[in-house]
Amino acid sequence: MKKYLFKNDQNLYKANLHCHTTVSDGKMTPEMVKETYKKEGYSVVAFTDHDIMVPHPELADSEFLPLNGFEIEIDQKEGRDWQNSKTCHICFIGLDPENLKMPFRRDELYIWGNALGYVDGKEFDDDHEPIEHKYSVKSVNAYMKTAREKGFFVTYNHPHWSMETYSDYSQYEGMYAMEIYNNGCVVNGFNDYCPQVFDEMLRSGKKLYCIASDDNHSDLPKGTAKSEVCGGYVMISAESLDYKKITDALVNGDFYASNGAVIENVWYDTETKEIHVECKNAKRVLFQKGKRSPGYIVAEDGELMNEAHYPVLDNDGYVRVMVFDESGKFAATQAYYVEDLNS
Repeated sequence: MKKYLFKNDQNLYKANLHCHTTVSDGKMTPEMVKETYKKEGYSVVAFTDHDIMVPHPELADSEFLPLNGFEIEIDQKEGRDWQNSKTCHICFIGLDPENLKMPFRRDELYIWGNALGYVDGKEFDDDHEPIEHKYSVKSVNAYMKTAREKGFFVTYNHPHWSMETYSDYSQYEGMYAMEIYNNGCVVNGFNDYCPQVFDEMLRSGKKLYCIASDDNHSDLPKGTAKSEVCGGYVMISAESLDYKKITDALVNGDFYASNGAVIENVWYDTETKEIHVECKNAKRVLFQKGKRSPGYIVAEDGELMNEAHYPVLDNDGYVRVMVFDESGKFAATQAYYVEDLNS
């Protein structure tokens, strides 16, 4: 029997879940962002400017949905200069369009740049334990936990740009997802195509999703050198382009991450215990597992694949699929746990 894990039987919506504008330190206005992304086939953009949540309902139309969000940064200072210190960046996306309060108090000391101009009149939710803004596991987890409890989709961003290591991110709790790919960082020379970090977290026992995003700050158009726009995205399977339908799909993991490759369907054969992926013109397919031995299938010279499958063993822990096209672009599913596949 087929057990579908990602099924392309609804509408698919292309989304950027990490985006900056002139509200903080981006070079494009929110209106320019909409125009740029809509032209490239995007239906959803989460506006996650630094430190302050500024909704943009005026940008919504039948083909474009703006999600409400913001990003915070927790810097390791302690006498270090910024270039030699760690930081932790977290995005928060409101799961309900009416959830317009910031989920925790933000001292203006930790709001900077253009975002300071949007503080007046902003509501902050004070119904939580005070959070000390300090580079520590305790503070990071408090921000993640508080926001998640108050109805926000929480993502952990660009660990390599942040100079964080396993000893840091392995202790973070409360995120829904992490960035497996951050286009803005990658095009500027940082190693933030980081599936290894995702596997490290999964193998440490965390259950979370992976996303690809742009984190765009520049206004360089797509196709030019170092363009940060329209490079990393998620494909969301949802019934309609409705705010709650989209955010429910995020919470349920009904999406895959990509920077260009295409996944159609993913399913598990409960009788043969094989995982199958249907894709578009793949050169390589990787079935990454929770142990050392992955499944790795490469198309014959001159050929491409539109389907691949591989057995899942009881001691694999989890399996996730990565599809690579001829140009090396990837698409990545979420992790599927053996205990869930066989339940």
